[in-house]
Amino acid sequence: MIRVLLVDDHEMVRAGLRALLRKAAVDVEVVGEVGTVGEALQAAARLRPTVVLMDLRLPDGSGIEACREIRSELPDVHVLILTSYPDEQAVMATIMAGAAGYLLKDIGHEALVRAIRDAAAGKRILDTQLSARVGRRMERLDALAPQERRILALVVEGKTNKEIGAALSLSDKTVKNYLSNAFQKLNVTRRSQAAALYERERGGKPN
Repeated sequence: MIRVLLVDDHEMVRAGLRALLRKAAVDVEVVGEVGTVGEALQAAARLRPTVVLMDLRLPDGSGIEACREIRSELPDVHVLILTSYPDEQAVMATIMAGAAGYLLKDIGHEALVRAIRDAAAGKRILDTQLSARVGRRMERLDALAPQERRILALVVEGKTNKEIGAALSLSDKTVKNYLSNAFQKLNVTRRSQAAALYERERGGKPN
């Protein structure tokens, strides 16, 4: 059985999801439901679900924050963000947080069940409305120079410009220039966005 934890601050949404999954999937069991980030962290630790189906916006924080903490403490638990907001920046943030996917609440019943099964199997899922836009950003990685890729690989590891410079025998200014060029090619403005794109493309594999 695929054990699912529902995280949404609207009781009616949780009730609807619970009824849907009970009716549509004999291999999916809802083992718990909560409405806040704090409750989600406690429930995940206690229940050890296979998949957490989590809203993006919660009263005491974001689903992205909760995802990051859950994945850090429980790497075998897969998190699916289920939201009403088609936010491309949030998609990139969820990738960085280790989410299995980002879905919109207008998703069909069969597609939702399929996404839960795919997440449980370790696959990454992205809503079709968003995949094309994020995919275009991924294609821009092909335009990166080898040195820009090396620098982004170190950004993914959380290194500062100074640490990157020391590792590659470059000045801080040179590192900054390389990053500026990479950001322009990727059409992003923040390190986290560029790192998320690079990490997604290489699939976590070493260079």
